[in-house]
Formats: sequence, structure tokens, C-alpha cells
Amino acid sequence: MEHGAERPIWRQGATAGGHRPSRPRAARKNPFRRFRALAAVRRPSFGPEPAIRDIDSAMRHSAPDSRDVAPEGARLIDTLVALWPFIWPADRADLKRRVAWALVLLLGAKLATIVVPFTFKWATDALSAPASSTAATLGWVLAAPVALTAAYGGTRILMALLTQVRDGVFAKVAMHAVRRLAIRTFRHMHELSLRFHLERKTGGLTRVLERGRNGIEIIVRMVLLQAVPTVIELALIVGVLLYQFDWRYVVVVLATVAVYMIYTYYATEWRIAIRRQMNDSDTEANTKAIDSLLNYETVKYFSAERREAARYDRSMERYEDASVKTYTSLAVLNAGQAAIFTVGLTVAMAMCAVGVRRGTQSIGDFVMINAMMIQLYQPLNFMGMVYREIKQAVIDIETMFGILRRPPEIADAPGAPPLAVPAGTIRFENVQFAYEPDRPILQGISFEVPAGRTVAIVGPSGAGKSTISRLLFRFYDVTGGRITIDGQDIRTVSQASLRDAIGMVPQDTVLFNDTIRYNIRYGRWEATDAEVEEAARLAQIDGFIRAAPKGYETEVGERGLKLSGGEKQRVAIARTILKGPPILLLDEATSALDSHTEKEIQDALERVSENRTSLVIAHRLSTIVGADEIIVLDQGQIAERGTHAELLEQDGLYAGMWNRQREAEQAREKLAEVGDSPVAPNRNPPPGLSDDETERSADRADRIEPVD
Repeated sequence: MEHGAERPIWRQGATAGGHRPSRPRAARKNPFRRFRALAAVRRPSFGPEPAIRDIDSAMRHSAPDSRDVAPEGARLIDTLVALWPFIWPADRADLKRRVAWALVLLLGAKLATIVVPFTFKWATDALSAPASSTAATLGWVLAAPVALTAAYGGTRILMALLTQVRDGVFAKVAMHAVRRLAIRTFRHMHELSLRFHLERKTGGLTRVLERGRNGIEIIVRMVLLQAVPTVIELALIVGVLLYQFDWRYVVVVLATVAVYMIYTYYATEWRIAIRRQMNDSDTEANTKAIDSLLNYETVKYFSAERREAARYDRSMERYEDASVKTYTSLAVLNAGQAAIFTVGLTVAMAMCAVGVRRGTQSIGDFVMINAMMIQLYQPLNFMGMVYREIKQAVIDIETMFGILRRPPEIADAPGAPPLAVPAGTIRFENVQFAYEPDRPILQGISFEVPAGRTVAIVGPSGAGKSTISRLLFRFYDVTGGRITIDGQDIRTVSQASLRDAIGMVPQDTVLFNDTIRYNIRYGRWEATDAEVEEAARLAQIDGFIRAAPKGYETEVGERGLKLSGGEKQRVAIARTILKGPPILLLDEATSALDSHTEKEIQDALERVSENRTSLVIAHRLSTIVGADEIIVLDQGQIAERGTHAELLEQDGLYAGMWNRQREAEQAREKLAEVGDSPVAPNRNPPPGLSDDETERSADRADRIEPVD
């Protein structure tokens, strides 16, 4: 078929020459005007994030640079300073009261803890007192031990009760801090540039978020519920020993504590490097598992189950080795701590035994020093555990804090106004761009998409077509020139308003693992069910949805894999219709579809693009025959421009691409006829086509350049 005789799919009503008769923009009927009007209403805000005054400055001081991973010697104090605004939030008086009450309960529990050894001593002394013959004395000898034993039990119950109430009161503070930091990190990940996400693996990022969240919970709870109580209890015990015994016992206790803490510090520092290796191997294994499962079909296509299992097993083997080292080092640490404390306990009890033999101390004192030292061992043991857990938590959250410290590559200018789109004219003015400084992608691109018109961008793979769409969405900033919409440089307006004004139908539509209704409503979240269904009807997918057993509540699966390519594209179109944007960007929206599905999708795209400014990134040239202007890119520059008919007359790059695609399509049709014929098993060429011609045509079909 001659190029002028084909009725264009992209824009119905083209003339034989490929031109479309112009008519005033106002004369075109827009069946989606009410969607656009509704979309123009300001979307509801979820409210500003609670004020956090010190977190940014604290994080800037917690590492010397803005890399994602903090240095090996990430300091604990900087982490605690960064966390303090979340523990003591300036905008939450109720949480401050909870912290205060938790500290009061903490002090009460520790005072009860100190009383316990005294009741033990008094009961022992009463039991070991010499017997008397008087009835009154005999009654006291019998009643006192019972009363003191009851006091001992009651004090321990009070201590446990106050501790549990304290934990319950503080739980709200701890989990609120975890939640705020997690959502802050999650939001910041979305604020970071496309470059950041293309350089990272999704499984690794989610693992960083998960471990960071757990690490925050450990630090918040350990500091106020373990470290502070341990310090208070240790101070009280030392004071009691100094009052009840003498300075020699204090020296023994302080020496034991000093040696214990020094050993714990160096052993924990040794374990940190081992823990880092375990975390790295855990992240690697998790990333490989997610990557393999997301590519389930590809694995099946190549029968690669054993190979994928082997890759995962190698990662798990490294994780196993690191985990064994971690547990072994923990055993060494615990054994050393127990030995140090046992030596201190033995020395203190030997000193007290000598005092009992000399008559300077009682049996109750001997029991009390044992109880005191055992009482001291608990906070000492917790202190070692707290230090280990906090240091390990710092490792777990250092990458999370590194992400928070990383400034967004693309950020709104201070006080950036929203984009105003009275018409929707797009202009690229001498635009230059490079992903890497030594590899330019666009070199001085200039063109205009008039309001309500359609401009198509075509070209070979690597010419920079998809880069144009990324620049228009401001996923990257241009390195030279500027992009304007209705005269406004897109770098000077807010990113949210810019992206609200553009509707995107991509080549590879990725859906959320939720219902069809959820995925369509994503275009405008406040839309009613009736509006969602109307958008689906206009996208020609309503009938398919209603035929499903669960209708609009049908789950689409991971990345929408339960739907076909055409069905996913229709959902994307319905989502764009519901959004109602004044500007439409189609990034090779039908290049991966068969001809029949492509025609149906093009009909839906024709409707959604009516009366809108449309920029089309095209691979199949037959879909953009009716565009108002076609721009041909080659090696980052505009090689040709004009209408379809004008470009064919020039007999240049576009004409060559058109002819190759037409020949490839004809070759596919003839090969399909061969497959349907009775002699298909022999693979004989159809009449009129030689073997060489068949081979060349098929080869040309295979060499059609893919999208960039």
C-alpha cells in the first residue's frame, strides 16, 4: 500500500498526502473535559511532616560525606544525637510526658532493686540470731524472718511491676520514633533521582529500610530502657557498698566493672567487622532472591532453575560463614565476661568471709554481698549486651542514615510556584544533556509542540528518544538550554505540579500488586468508583473487567503479570484518562503489542489525546502517520523534521526506516502464510518469493532496531 493511501491509525481523518485538515482547536470535541476539570482540583494533602529541627544537622555531623554508607568508625554518639529529636519530639507533648513517666518508673524500680539485698540480709540475720528463752523474744525470732521474707518477695514483685509498666508507657515513644524515621526514609527515597534508583537494586534498598527500621527500634529501646537504668543501678550499688561495707569492696567492684567494660569494648569492636560481613552477604542473598523471583518467567524460558538456585546458594554460603563467625565471636565474648565477673565475685565474698570469721561482719553481710554482686552482674551483663546491640544497630542503620544524608539530585527551587498550563505549549530550546560528561546524548535539540497538537519523536536505538521524555518529566535536569511549558522553565516550577500536568502511557506498564480499581484510581486518588469505571469504559477495558469473577476487585499480581500486555496498556490509558492531564506523553506505548491489540490501543489513545498537547516517542512508524510533525533524531541531533508525507519525499533517514519496517511487516505476513499452509512443515517459501528473498526479508525483520 502506498504511504498516502493508508488511513492513519494515530490521528483519524488524515488526507491522502498524510496531512490532516486543520481546524480550530476549540472546534474539537473533548469527551474527557470533565476528567481534566476534576483533575485540576487541588489534590488533598496528607499534611506536612512533623517538625524535626535537629535531625538534618545531626546527620550532617554523623559522617564526613554524603555517601550512602557511613564510615567504618561511625560514632554512636552521633547516632544518638540524630535520634534524639524523634525520642523527644518538639511537637508531641504527650510523648514527652510518656518519656518523663518512664524515667520516674525507672527510678522507682531501681530503688526497689536496691532494697531487695537488704531484706535478704535482715532475714538472714534474724534467722541466725541466738535463741532466747523468753516468750516475747521467741515470738520475735519466729515473726521477723517471716515478715522480712515477705518483704523480700513483695519488693521483688514491686520491682518487676514497675519495670513492666515502664516498658508499656515507653512503647508508644519507641514505636513512634521508628515509624517517623521509616516514613522519612521512604519519602526521601522517592525524592532521590532516577539515576539513584537505576544504580541500586530494589531488593537491596528494601533490605536497608527493613534493617534500619529494626536498628532504630533497638537503639531507642536499649538506650532509655537498658543503658540508663543500668548506669543508675550501678551507681546505687556502689553507694550502698561504700556505706554498708568499706572502700576495699568499692575498689574490687570498680576494678571488676572497669576490666569488664574494657574487655566488652574491644571484643565488640572485633565483632563489628564480622557483623558487617554478615549484613553484606544477607543483602546480597536477598537481592538475588528478589531478582530471580521477579524474573520467574525468564527463568522458566531458559530452564535456569538450577543455575538460579546455585547463585542463591553461593550467596547463602557466604551468609552462613559470616553467621557462624558471628555466633562464635559472641560465645568468646560471653565466656570472657563471665570469667571476669566470677573473679570479682570470688574476691569480694572471700573478703567478707574473712570479716565474718573475725566478727566484724555478720552472716547477713555475707549473704548481702553475694546478693549485691549478683545484683551487679545483671546490669553489667545488660551493659555488655546493650553495647553490643547498639553498636550492631548503628551498623544496621548507617546505610539508612547515609541515604537520608544524600541530597536529591533534582530539587525544587526555594519558593517554586506551581506550573500554570493555560494552553500546554512545550518548547525544547537548544537542549543539551549527557548521562556521563564524556558521552553526550542530546546536542542542541530545539523544537516546539504547539498546544493541542501532536509531535512524534522517532529515530534509531540510542538516538535519545526516551531521554526526551525523562527530561520533560524532570527526572534529570538539562545540562544546557531549557525546556518550557507555556513559557515557564520547568526547573523553576514545583516538580509535583509539573508531573500533575503530564499524563504518561509508557511502553512497559508496571502495575501495583493490588486490584484493577486501585491501579486505575492511582491516576486521581480522590476519584469516585463511578469515575473509575467511566475511565475504564473510555479505555475499552470495562467489558473485560466486568467479565472477570471479581470485576474491579481482581488482583493484577506482581507488576501486573496476571494481565496481558494489551490489558495492562488499557489500564494505563484508563489511569491517564482519570488523571485528566493537559499534556500527554506516549513513550512507545504500542511497540511491544501485536497488530490487532495495537489497533485497539491506538483507538483508545486517539480518544485520550484528543484536544491535548501530545508528545509521542514512536518505534512503529505506522502509529504516527497522522502526527502534526515528526522529528527524526540521530546521534543526539535532529536529522529531519516534517510531516509523514514530507519526510517520505525527502527520501532520507525516515524514509529508510519506513521502508524497512514495511518490508519487515510484509515478510512477517508471508512467513505467517507459510506457517498456516498445508506444507508448513517443509517451510517452503510461498509462490513468487525465492529462498534468498525469504531469508533476506526475515533477516531484515529481525534487525529492526529496538527502542532505546
